[in-house]
Amino acid sequence: MNERSGTAPRRIFRTKSVRQRVEKTEGEHDLKRVLNPFELVLFGIGAVVGMGIFVITGVAAANFAGPALFVSFVISGIFCLFAALCYAEFAAMVPVAGSAYTYSYASLGEIWAWIIGWDLFLEYSVAVAAVAIGWSGYVVNLLQELGITLPAALVNPRGLRAGS
Repeated sequence: MNERSGTAPRRIFRTKSVRQRVEKTEGEHDLKRVLNPFELVLFGIGAVVGMGIFVITGVAAANFAGPALFVSFVISGIFCLFAALCYAEFAAMVPVAGSAYTYSYASLGEIWAWIIGWDLFLEYSVAVAAVAIGWSGYVVNLLQELGITLPAALVNPRGLRAGS
């Protein structure tokens, strides 16, 4: 059956088998493994315990949280463990690169893979923004400690006054 054949609703819900996904990524399109297991573990820890987690949640915790903050971090850690186990299962079942996108393409269909791919893009964009906000706050504070004060128009978001 041709990839373009069938009605539009059928095409967007089509799946590809694991064998088709593996064949598509072999040859010149093959991704080479360059990280060893220890580096992958460190990469995962760095991603989970990134700057954004400490900066944004730290500010919110200092201003709004009570003693249950520790419990919320433990619960969050347990769910992160479950997510890690899910990704390990995905990697074992679908031995090609592509994360949740590839797994959803093989199991749910093209439309769900497309949605999950864009969801991952948005997730990473928000995470990068949170980390950038955290680092910029640290840099501004460091510069102030060194006696360098940047104008409010450079360090504050648009529309925020200097005293806010």
